[in-house]
Amino acid sequence: MRRPRTMQGFTLVEVLVATAVFAIMSALAWGGLNAVIRTREALVAEQQDFARTARTVGMLERDLLGAVARPVRGNYGEPLPALRGDVDHLEFTRIGFASALIDARSSLERVVYEQDGATLKRGRYAVLDRAAGSVAEFTDVRDRVRRLQLRYLDTQGNWLDAWPRRDDKPEALPRAVEFRIDIDGVGEISRLIELPSGGAN
Repeated sequence: MRRPRTMQGFTLVEVLVATAVFAIMSALAWGGLNAVIRTREALVAEQQDFARTARTVGMLERDLLGAVARPVRGNYGEPLPALRGDVDHLEFTRIGFASALIDARSSLERVVYEQDGATLKRGRYAVLDRAAGSVAEFTDVRDRVRRLQLRYLDTQGNWLDAWPRRDDKPEALPRAVEFRIDIDGVGEISRLIELPSGGAN
């Protein structure tokens, strides 16, 4: 009578070899997956960074395209021109938003752009003609800004580093404003904005 065949299991060496192969394959798979995750995170960060840059440029363009020849009064009643600026600071009156409130409210607003360290800030005044304690409310627009540079085109086609000129009327606007924003990791972005009523005064 023949003996029944007994089932043989894996030897210890075979188990160790199989475990080692599985560990190596798992490590390779995890390395590939980790690389995909890191690449995806980098792409998302770049997309968000690009979106912030586009919003910054779009906001400054939109504000400048809404510039109007409306001088204002400063904190002590002194007259301020409709637009005043130098190479890294800009303040002007623009068309704001229509108010749905019952109380009458101007549709114009006074905005400010300036660089504070590595941050580009946008400020707005609650009123056009200020009282003694009026201050601008600032919000951060873009970080990692290495440089904000502005210049102004007059009616004769000359580029100026500051506006207004000494003999300009308070309501005078330049024909155009050029701004350059140098952002770390992005590079320099420049725009030339022709003002709607520039050169009319």
